[in-house]
Amino acid sequence: MIRLFTQFAARRFVGSKVPEITLAFWVAKILSTAMGEATSDYLVFHTNPYGAVAAGAVGFVLALVLQMALRRYHPLAYWLLVVMVSVFGTMLADVIHVVLGVPYALSSAGFLLALGAILLGWYWSEGTLSIHSIVTGRREGFYWATVMATFALGTAAGDLTAATFGLGYLPSAILFTGLFALPGLLYAAGRLNAIAGFWLAYILTRPMGASFADWADKPVAMSGLGYGTMAVSAVLSAAVAIAVGYIALRHWLGLVRALA
Repeated sequence: MIRLFTQFAARRFVGSKVPEITLAFWVAKILSTAMGEATSDYLVFHTNPYGAVAAGAVGFVLALVLQMALRRYHPLAYWLLVVMVSVFGTMLADVIHVVLGVPYALSSAGFLLALGAILLGWYWSEGTLSIHSIVTGRREGFYWATVMATFALGTAAGDLTAATFGLGYLPSAILFTGLFALPGLLYAAGRLNAIAGFWLAYILTRPMGASFADWADKPVAMSGLGYGTMAVSAVLSAAVAIAVGYIALRHWLGLVRALA
């Protein structure tokens, strides 16, 4: 097993394994974070919770194996894994709070430390955190570990501000939207480099999307709009499919033009 991992980690890919960072990327990312929150809540609270978590874990592992096995960027495989990380990352954070009874403040701090450790390990190992350098198996492993940590952290942080701090879901969503915009503004002003700006914005998409999803699906008595997790999950799933379809179409058309 160690030998197989070593061989994979040293493997080089045909170009970067992650998509170009465009407006469509951020739209798909935010929609997927919101969809994952609503879908996870529906599965855990309206089906067998143990079966739902087990299915989420299996789906995540299968999507991860598919993505890591490819030698070049494929939009559908990449975004399938993002969606599964969103769903399973939400389940992971919720299990730690609901089943194990860990307060959101403690779980948020724990996920933040884990994220910091992953980023430090990545930087010490590879000398860069740039997503444009995802050209080996080891770097992609660090990338997806970082993504998983950001989703778990974002879920816990969103619930921390909305429930523990008593802000409610819409104020939390507005708060994280403002924080999400801040790295872009600092980068535009020359006060933040591109790599730090990207990862700060990426981390903040999770609590922002999750807070909007909770606001839409939670009952009115809980400061939500009361549309329910099933309806919100269905609408957001359709929106994610459209966004990913657009990204995939542009990618394939680009390949066709390059070969013409």
